[in-house]
Amino acid sequence: MTTTITHWVDGAGYDGTSQLWADVTNPATGSVSGRVALASERDARYVIGAAKKAAAAWAETSLARRTQILFAFRELLNARKDELAQLITAEHGKVHSDAVGEISRGQEVVEFACGIAHLLKGGQSGNASTGVDVHSRRDPLGVVGIISPFNFPAMVPMWFFPIAIAAGNTVVLKPSEKVPSAALWIANLWKEAGLPDGVFNVLQGDKVAVDALLQSPEVAAISFVGSTPIAQHVYEEASRYGKRVQALGGAKNHMVVLPDADLELAADAAVNAGYGSAGERCMAISVLVAVEPIADDLIARIAERTRTLRTGDGRRGAEVEVDMGPLVTKAHRDKVAGFVASGEAAGAKLVIDGRDVHAAGDRDGFWLGPTLFDHVTPEMEIYREEIFGPVLSVVRVSSYDEAVALINDNPYGNGTAIFTNDGGAARRFENDVQVGMIGVNIPIPVPVAYYSFGGWKRSLFGDTHAHGTEGVHFFTRAKVVTTRWINPAARPAGGLELGFPQNV
Repeated sequence: MTTTITHWVDGAGYDGTSQLWADVTNPATGSVSGRVALASERDARYVIGAAKKAAAAWAETSLARRTQILFAFRELLNARKDELAQLITAEHGKVHSDAVGEISRGQEVVEFACGIAHLLKGGQSGNASTGVDVHSRRDPLGVVGIISPFNFPAMVPMWFFPIAIAAGNTVVLKPSEKVPSAALWIANLWKEAGLPDGVFNVLQGDKVAVDALLQSPEVAAISFVGSTPIAQHVYEEASRYGKRVQALGGAKNHMVVLPDADLELAADAAVNAGYGSAGERCMAISVLVAVEPIADDLIARIAERTRTLRTGDGRRGAEVEVDMGPLVTKAHRDKVAGFVASGEAAGAKLVIDGRDVHAAGDRDGFWLGPTLFDHVTPEMEIYREEIFGPVLSVVRVSSYDEAVALINDNPYGNGTAIFTNDGGAARRFENDVQVGMIGVNIPIPVPVAYYSFGGWKRSLFGDTHAHGTEGVHFFTRAKVVTTRWINPAARPAGGLELGFPQNV
């Protein structure tokens, strides 16, 4: 049996008019589990139009009422997050605990947005000029579009829509067609929480849906997460149509291990950050930079841990405990396997070959196990490209300065980490690296919701990061109001004054 996954408009499912559908597969079995509607331009106009129609009334809704709905959504999600996790595991393939973890991290942004009344407070200056007062305020933009990737069907949209909705905007979410069900489940939850129809909408589809959002005059802003080439296209195209854009792109995250580091901690961190979620995350550690003379010892510890990891079907739960699921599609699995072959051909030492994995699951699943390379050099394809799979490459360097130069010479600047017991070295690293998010003895430095998420260089197009204060500013625009109320009894006699006001 396959399920039908539709759009969501005005508080209800909507099949659309295109008559075009795409298969959704279960990556643990390779079988088709559903079909998702692909929007036509007409469908996109209809969904965006519903968001536009609801925008004025939602913007005028009190902060108190918006906050009540956010709290209701939070409570419903906490009570039912296991349902959503099961959907994610079935379509993405990540193990259940990982799916629950991504929902919990997204929930942090909901909780941050519950403080929207405080976050939208403006400033005031009384008697800024004689009898003149000035105050500022932050108003919603209107309709905002969110285009999210396959790897985090819940968390990435939740980086954006809680703040967008709390600030008084209406939302059109375009999820990845590979993992479309989570968006519909979230839409239903918003309705149950009391969100008015039309405030949260889901537009399923492919490039037609994306381009409609980028080009529609009704959409004021675009939030995007995905690969760097697509992020650049989204930024350039949406900007050309006068939109505000935050487009988060790809990464090649380095983890530097200094000789004084706790190697047990570093090995644990490298395995967790390199292979968690099958490496399909923009904050994964894909390059471990070992500062000699610790490389041999560290690689031995990583290899020992890697060989204990169990790859399999995350839906089996207690029946078969697994650490890592399949890759999202066969095409992606084959692409990652191609990178493994490329590294081997280029002369890197293949310590553990994930292509040989014996997975606990259907033989037609999209399996590729944890893969470990040693003696990787910067000119190799496996170093240059974002692999987006469970492939960890070790680069050996002779000094701290060489490690920092590697990071700063890389075109990406998303995340990085250093493992050391030297506080001075860690502080110097914070200052030296040209990267947006830094971890010290923490391999994946994803900030908490009240700080902002985003990288530098080709990992971000646009000036604004996700969530935190920058997220609030992205989904609002400032007004400054200058007022003067004249007491009629004190109104001076005389004619017009054409000069600048004199503050006396």
